Amino acid sequence: MPPVHTGAPVTTGASTPSSPAAPEAHAPGRPGYRRMSLALFAAGLATFALLYSTQALLPAISDGLGVTAGQASWTVSAATGALALFVLPLSALSERFGRTRMMTVSMLVAVGVGLLVPFAPNLEWLVALRAVQGAAIAGIPASAMAYLAEEVKPKALVGAIGLFVAGNSIGGMSGRLVTGWAAQAWGWRGGLLAVGAMALACAAAFLVLLPRARFFRPASLNPRAVGRTVAGHLRDPLLLRLYGIGALFMTVFGAVYTVIGYRLVDEPFSLGQGVIGSIFLIYLVGTVSSAAAGQLVARAGRRGALYLAVTTTALGLLLSLADSLAAILVGLVLITAGFFAGHAVASAAVSRTATSGRAQASALYQSAYYLGSSAGGTLGALAYHSAGWAATVGIALLAVLGVVSITLYGSHAARAERRHGSLAAAR
Repeated sequence: MPPVHTGAPVTTGASTPSSPAAPEAHAPGRPGYRRMSLALFAAGLATFALLYSTQALLPAISDGLGVTAGQASWTVSAATGALALFVLPLSALSERFGRTRMMTVSMLVAVGVGLLVPFAPNLEWLVALRAVQGAAIAGIPASAMAYLAEEVKPKALVGAIGLFVAGNSIGGMSGRLVTGWAAQAWGWRGGLLAVGAMALACAAAFLVLLPRARFFRPASLNPRAVGRTVAGHLRDPLLLRLYGIGALFMTVFGAVYTVIGYRLVDEPFSLGQGVIGSIFLIYLVGTVSSAAAGQLVARAGRRGALYLAVTTTALGLLLSLADSLAAILVGLVLITAGFFAGHAVASAAVSRTATSGRAQASALYQSAYYLGSSAGGTLGALAYHSAGWAATVGIALLAVLGVVSITLYGSHAARAERRHGSLAAAR
């Protein structure tokens, strides 16, 4: 049986006059790095635009199909839930067939389904197609993280992943903006068709720009070997904490952005669908905060960056309770900045922590992350339907408290480990 690939770059030793020089990992300032960054930025943009394409349209879908907020929210939760379920098996396939091939097939299927979604005749078909779309999208995030970990120099990894996450934030923003204004002109089906066309353009850019993988080596597609790798990751206390942090951050984000459209379309705001879609321009804040995550970690450390992210998010949640559109907008800015910074820090830490089976490590993070999104969207919508926005904020604040608890525990565990090491060295 071939050895399982560890995810570390493969070296070929010193080059000789008769053999070509070993390829170098991508680094900022080099043409390959720029092409790779643009390609994965396009992939991240298409991923988030498609994944959350119905989120800004939930009030219109509720009216058009005659369903409640909780029922309409399944058009989001079905996609994120399917992604969470399929990301691990598809990441295992990427270990065998390659990161670039997995991302390409996933992108094409997701876009193809995205062009069918607007023609769903009822809620059941809409939810089913969204689940298929989420399953297809599952092949992109973990494969992208593993691709970056293999192809980029370690010192540039946080920045490269931050750019991928920035693509996610712009995708989330532009997808909701496009669907909002298109829906105001042509209805929610027109909005979904518009975002499908946008994702098709992103897929074309991705296929043209992405450099070939130079350090990937195929691994055996042995279920037992994959199971051992996954079990090893699940026994790693640091990885488990990072998975929990990702899930809880996304619970906050899923709850807030699934429900905010309902709040703004109701009294006292009564905003139109296009204006509500424009609210998602706030995602640009997430683009900045995720791209700056590397510098934040360099200055404050990983835990310091996480504390800053959760504090910012909690302040935003509290501000959003006011019956003032200006306060709500400022609150959304803080929530978005805190979320994307925290997500970029945690996801990069997963890639750095896992020394083997990086695709599986990233897949487990993505699975936890999108399960958090599904839970947040569903719980947030149910809370809003039963007790209003304050109940949705209560769900989100509980998740923030969970992130704080995990980070504090990690700090305590790290101090205890250092003390134990010092005592062992003294002996």
